[in-house]
Amino acid sequence: MKHALRVSALAIAIGTAAPAMAQDHDAAMQNELAAMRAEMARMAARIAALEADLAAAEAEPAESAPPAAAPLETERGDETRITWKGAPVIETESGWSFKPRGRLQIDAGVIGAPDSTGADDGFGNEIRRARLGVEGDMPGGFGYKFEADFAGNEVELSDAILTYGTGGLTISAGQHNGFQGLEELTSSRFISTMERAAFTDAFGFERRVGLSAQYAGRDWLVQGGLFSDNVDDLSNENWSADGRAVFMPKLGGTQLHLGGSVHYADYEAGTTLRYRQRPFLHFTDDRFIDTDEFGAASELGLGLETAAIAGPFHAAAEGFWQKANRPGALADPTFFGGYAEVGMFLTEGDTRGYKRGTFDRVKPANPVGEGGFGAVQVNLRYDYLDLTDAGIVGGTQNGYAVSLVWTPTDYTRLMMNYGRMQYDNATIPAAGGDTSYGVDAFGVRAQIDF
Repeated sequence: MKHALRVSALAIAIGTAAPAMAQDHDAAMQNELAAMRAEMARMAARIAALEADLAAAEAEPAESAPPAAAPLETERGDETRITWKGAPVIETESGWSFKPRGRLQIDAGVIGAPDSTGADDGFGNEIRRARLGVEGDMPGGFGYKFEADFAGNEVELSDAILTYGTGGLTISAGQHNGFQGLEELTSSRFISTMERAAFTDAFGFERRVGLSAQYAGRDWLVQGGLFSDNVDDLSNENWSADGRAVFMPKLGGTQLHLGGSVHYADYEAGTTLRYRQRPFLHFTDDRFIDTDEFGAASELGLGLETAAIAGPFHAAAEGFWQKANRPGALADPTFFGGYAEVGMFLTEGDTRGYKRGTFDRVKPANPVGEGGFGAVQVNLRYDYLDLTDAGIVGGTQNGYAVSLVWTPTDYTRLMMNYGRMQYDNATIPAAGGDTSYGVDAFGVRAQIDF
């Protein structure tokens, strides 16, 4: 009974308090809603203000906007291209080009002469050439080449040339080669023996300061020039004129070469000439044929040259007659030199290079470094020089030579040469005054160029 009364009393109390609590809760909710409405009104006002500012900004005239940055005006420069031909070749679209150039040739060998001659034979070695220079082109058809030789602990100017070319015509001014035959004009980098034919050095062929021109057609070449003297001898009054013509047709796969040259030199009063030659190698100072010095007013030279290249085979021959005009009533001697050569490559696909009337670079079909062995070439040569005439007894040389040339890559070369020189009327007598004897020479060369 008591329990029932307590439950009834609790129910009456809850029923009486419920309406009061509901009223308090509704009042709190109303306050929160009012605060939220006020905040939303403030946000709406802010958004409206921002929209008004944006509309005003968009409505401003275009000229009030800051000007756009103008594009930079740049002058288009030359596009530069760099290729590689033993050294970097730098070229521009406007016609400029620049290439460093050089060569290094290191020789060693043995010369064997009769002991009784007292000749300074035996082993010898030298840096035959150590050249550095530059070459290139300039806009307008102009070009340049400058090269110096540092071999022998001396600096000697080799080439110093300015050129102008248009079409097949090339004009050259400065120190450069005359035009005295195929082998003389073929670079020492590309000849088939360590030294050129005996007559080229014997007759004093060298670079001289002058002005020359050449014109090249498809199958022919004409060259001519007027020269003073080598840059080291410009104080004299000597002058010379050279001319050369070459017919160089290609018949099928065979390159032919037929040419001739003429050389005339006029010497100042009191000039002496001396024609002589070393025994196949350059490092010795002994000359077994030598005219000794004789007076001369002028000299006249005539040369003939021929060559052929057919696949791995080649042949070449030259002859040169040099006449010296002596003063007074003295007889005028005529000396002669020449050579004949045949050669072939032992490696498949290789041939001798040829360009513009001279032999050129050998480019191995299978070079070292690309899975191949390089190019191997063997050459046989007969070399003749006669320096005896008109009372001058300078001696006669019959030379027989063989060379083995290995070209591992386009710009490297190794050579082995053997030569047997048979002399008559040699200027260095042997025992008993004998002037007819033989001299042997064996040489090797390591070469790189760029």
